[in-house]
Amino acid sequence: MQRKERLFALLDEKREILTAMADSLFDNPETAFEEHKAVDLLTSSLEKSGFAVEKGVGSLPTAFRAVYENGSGGPSIGLLCEYDALPGMGHGCAHHIQGPAIVGAAESIKAVMGDGELPFRLVVYGTPGEEGGGGKIHMLENGCFRDIDLALMTHGGPATQTDVKSLALATLTVTFHGKSAHAALKPEEGRSALDGLLLCFQGVEFFREHVPEDTRMHYTILDAGGPANVVPARAQGEFIFRSYSSARLDAILERFDDIARGAALMSGTTVTLQRMKRLESKIPVLALNELLMHNAELVDAPTRRPPREKTGSTDFGNVTSVLPGAVIRVAFVPEGTPSHSQEFLRAGKSEKAHAAVLFAAKILAGTCCDLLENPELIQKIAADFTAAKKEAH
Repeated sequence: MQRKERLFALLDEKREILTAMADSLFDNPETAFEEHKAVDLLTSSLEKSGFAVEKGVGSLPTAFRAVYENGSGGPSIGLLCEYDALPGMGHGCAHHIQGPAIVGAAESIKAVMGDGELPFRLVVYGTPGEEGGGGKIHMLENGCFRDIDLALMTHGGPATQTDVKSLALATLTVTFHGKSAHAALKPEEGRSALDGLLLCFQGVEFFREHVPEDTRMHYTILDAGGPANVVPARAQGEFIFRSYSSARLDAILERFDDIARGAALMSGTTVTLQRMKRLESKIPVLALNELLMHNAELVDAPTRRPPREKTGSTDFGNVTSVLPGAVIRVAFVPEGTPSHSQEFLRAGKSEKAHAAVLFAAKILAGTCCDLLENPELIQKIAADFTAAKKEAH
């Protein structure tokens, strides 16, 4: 029996264990950076299988790294999983599927290919706080993912497919500082911070005409500054900018800096800009996408579709800005079902969700097998990544 056949047979044997693990995560949803039960569940399985586990990596208590070394030298493959739930909803984005699938893939690779014949390192990274927390950004900034040659992930969805592009995203908190005055008796003494913020909003509206089609710009008032009969000394807004190119996003942010300063100049106020954690656009590696889909076809994964050319924003984009990476999405809900919806949530413990855990584990294990048996594939993926990154900039 070939290695890949043995991998798939072993995963079939693990089906009940992996689906029970997914159900446990679903029944015990934990939001960003509070995923203690999830971490204990996933790492205890990996430890029992002989992985060296370290918790609290990357400065995050609910992040972990689990490593298996098979001989010395050879490639280093990373398997990344998320396990945070949505506040007030639970696992409406199917993160409960990821961890069990990754654990299944990692443990089967160790069991079948850990004979020393093909040296490699397998690294499982648990990455908390994807839903608005940017956990992978924190981990990158604190040295994680530098020990792997490439990163693989999985995600549940309406179709089995890969992604090409994702939206880079920048969030800014913008605060205008003016001078308070009585709006009826001494309006000439005041300098309205709210005027500055409103002018900034208006500047963004005029800016919309002069940005590429893929640009998204959003804003809201966080603090209007007080009652109508007082000239507000302080007003604060939040601005979000997105583009499918991190380089184009940089140019957009430069223009926005001018807009904010101009609004302050017009209103006689001053302005401060605070940039929050930024999500980068994905650097696509099509050869890696194709390898994942080849294995999806091999296991007859459901509802296979061509790659999604464009998708939303994710902190996995930051990982793929420094090393090759790809996500295989596995179908378990009807096509057209949006994530973060009740329909998505209701399907979380369905038979199709259970099947998605196994399909994802097999696809990832099969892909790892291909990479380890054919190291020239890793060289090609690295070269494609370098070329794609150069083109993106």
